Amino acid sequence: MADLQKARAVVDSFPDPETGRPLGAMEQVRAVQERDGRLAVEIALTSWAAPLRDETLAELREVIAAQSDWEAEKVEVTATELDRPAEKLGQIGVTAKSVIAVGSGKGGVGKSTIAAAIAFGLRNAGAKVGLMDADVYGPSVPHLLGITERPTASDGKLQPIEAHGLRAISMGLMVPAGEAVVWRGPMLHGAVTQMLRDTEWGDLDYLLIDMPPGTGDIALTLSQLLPLTGAVVVCTPQDVALLDAVKAIAMFRKVKTPVLGVVENMSVFVCPECGVSHDIFGSGGARQKAAELGVPFLGTAPINVDLRRRGDDGRMAEAYDDDAIAAPLLEITRNTVRRIIDRRGGAAATPSLPVL
Repeated sequence: MADLQKARAVVDSFPDPETGRPLGAMEQVRAVQERDGRLAVEIALTSWAAPLRDETLAELREVIAAQSDWEAEKVEVTATELDRPAEKLGQIGVTAKSVIAVGSGKGGVGKSTIAAAIAFGLRNAGAKVGLMDADVYGPSVPHLLGITERPTASDGKLQPIEAHGLRAISMGLMVPAGEAVVWRGPMLHGAVTQMLRDTEWGDLDYLLIDMPPGTGDIALTLSQLLPLTGAVVVCTPQDVALLDAVKAIAMFRKVKTPVLGVVENMSVFVCPECGVSHDIFGSGGARQKAAELGVPFLGTAPINVDLRRRGDDGRMAEAYDDDAIAAPLLEITRNTVRRIIDRRGGAAATPSLPVL
C-alpha cells in the first residue's frame, strides 16, 4: 500500500496560491485519506485563488505523484472554499487583497476594454472584484458596463454600483453626460482619493483601477495612497504606440509600482468571412518591446467585431460568452494572477512566467 504519511507531507508543504505559505502551516489541508486503494485529498482555497483553482489542483496532483509512491491516476484532489477576509491597505483603508492598475502610455489602445475584461475574467472564476474608473477626463467604464445610475451615499460612504457581479465606481457616473471635467492636479488628487477612501468597496479579492492614459498625476497619487500590487500596461503593436507604452512602464517603475506585464491589444484581425488573418497594426511589437525591457508578456487580444459591439452596447459582461473572444482574454487574466503569485514567491499552479 502507498505511504499515506508521505502524501500528507507533500500536501502540507504545497504553497497556497494566495500567500505562498505551505497549506499545512495555514491549516488548509482538510483531508488526506486512502479510500479503496485511491488517495483522496481535500484542501481549502480562497476566492482570490479561484482564477487558478483547476490549475492548482492539477499541479498538486502531479506533485503528489512525483514526490510520493502514489500513482497520479489514483489521486483525486478537490477543494472547498476558504473565507479569508482582506486586510485594510494603505492610509485610506481599502479592503482588497490585490490592487491592479491598468494603464497605457496613450489613449485609443483599448485600455478600458482590457481592464473590464480582466475584471470579468476574475469575477467569472469566483473572485470578489471591484473596478474603479480613474480616467477622470474620459471615463469609459460606465459605457462598457451599461450603467448610468448615480452612486448613492450611506453613512458617509459612496455605494458602488453593482454591475454584473462587479462593484464599480466612476466619475462618469457623477457628472452629467457630455460635460467635460476641467481640473488641475490638486482636484484630480482629491477626486481619486475620494473614490478610493469614501467608497464602500466591501471585502474584495481584486480591485482594478482603470488609469487615465499618459504619465500624469494620478499614478503618483495612487502610489501615495495605497500599496499597488502591480500594473498592467496595454498597448497596440505599432511603433508609435510602443513609444508611449515604454513611457508608461518607466512611470510605474519611477513610482515603485511593479509592472506585472504587457498586453498587446488589437494584435490581429481574423476575417469572419474568409478566415484570413490581417496584421492591421502590425504584430508582435509589444512582445518584442517587453523582451527588451525585461517585462513579462501577458498575452494578446485580437481585433474582434463582436467584442467591439459588446463594448459599444454596454455588454462587456458577455465577452466571455464567445469562445473566440474568451480564450485570449482568459489567458491574459490568468497570466496576471500568475505574475502576482510569482512576485510573492509562491508559485503553485504553474511554472513562473518567463521574463521575455
